[in-house]
Amino acid sequence: MTIKTKTLTLTALMAAVICILGPVSLPIGPVPVSLTNFAVFLAVYVLGTEAGCMSVVIYLLLGLAGLPVFSGFSGGPAKLMGPTGGYIIGFIPMAILSGIVIDRFWNKRIICILAMEASTWVLYLLGTTWLSYQMKLPFKEALAVGVLPFIIVDLIKIVAVSVIGPEIKKRIPF
Repeated sequence: MTIKTKTLTLTALMAAVICILGPVSLPIGPVPVSLTNFAVFLAVYVLGTEAGCMSVVIYLLLGLAGLPVFSGFSGGPAKLMGPTGGYIIGFIPMAILSGIVIDRFWNKRIICILAMEASTWVLYLLGTTWLSYQMKLPFKEALAVGVLPFIIVDLIKIVAVSVIGPEIKKRIPF
């Protein structure tokens, strides 16, 4: 498999976008509101599943290496093993699942919104399970602090990506 220079460049660029937007967060409890999921969905929308997911993996590896790319300008293995680690790792399946649909229906906004919302619930499940384990909380309590405060904000980010994503994709022909 050969990777085109353009694809490689855009993958790195979207990884940088995730790294720039990821640390921007609002600490409201053990799980902050961040722009990471917005950036991940945008990467998948613009690049497609494969290159978009590679952008996410690059972001995760940079954070794992200690660069302050995670929420609150944090990084390192401790962040991935901490209470929000499940959400961070969950960006990969979220990107894959939404990307499969977005690749096929990128210009059908409602279908893409539904795919992004469904994949967000997969992220919520993974993240909340890990949060519950790490903080020794009953799952219901972890759900209350790790999901409920984010449902509306995440839906707003999803709708924003469904508007911005196709416009950027049209201007970057692959």
